[in-house]
Amino acid sequence: MYTDIVDLREFYESSLGQVARRMVRRRIRQMWPDLRGQIVLGVGYTTPFLRPFRDEADRVLAVMPASQGISFWPREGPNVVCLSDEAELPFGDMSVDRVLLVHGLEGTEQLRPMMREIWRVLAGGGRLLAVVPNRRGLWARADWTPFGHGFPYSPSQLKQVLRDTMFVPERTGHALFIPPVRSRFLLRSAPAWEEVGERWFKAFAGVTMIEASKQIFAGVARRAQPVKRRLIVPLPGGAAPAARRLRPDGA
Repeated sequence: MYTDIVDLREFYESSLGQVARRMVRRRIRQMWPDLRGQIVLGVGYTTPFLRPFRDEADRVLAVMPASQGISFWPREGPNVVCLSDEAELPFGDMSVDRVLLVHGLEGTEQLRPMMREIWRVLAGGGRLLAVVPNRRGLWARADWTPFGHGFPYSPSQLKQVLRDTMFVPERTGHALFIPPVRSRFLLRSAPAWEEVGERWFKAFAGVTMIEASKQIFAGVARRAQPVKRRLIVPLPGGAAPAARRLRPDGA
């Protein structure tokens, strides 16, 4: 079940949520440093992480699941967010270049249909970046944050989900090594936590990110099957086996 839009918005407006947004967004930016000329689609609750791409990408759009709710974004311009069933995205085939999936996999009850839709709208050379709570991290146990709700994944589980839904995992990233507490002292030291955690404690990150490409199967031309011909061996006297009959008297 998805976290309600009101709870998501309130979390990211809090001091802890702002730190989480900065740390996750920084890692996303490292994995996608240049999206000039690209069409970027966010699925789930991605608006806290899409802002860096607005002045760079050709177009930035977002879809929020109907069971989660929707909020207007961005505040300073025309709305680019729509409400939709995650299993029926309102976009054409192969129409977007990048898909960012945040607060989506862990909450959906339509995992395969949603991933199939993402596969459908993603261009042939496009990339998906899935961000999910890490099963071994502290944030997956912090139910006062949206990362503590739904089904968390280990990196191997997330890779398996991607493979099962026709994606090829390419790169793995990690973020949110700081404990999910509201201590101002700890929040100010978040960049240091991220640096140390990325170097030594990747297994305990709050979120796991995997960038995946779209798997496309090439059509294989089928060879024409040779026509099987029966081998007929003529019997003495020129009669075919099926035509030759023995008379009762043996003649």
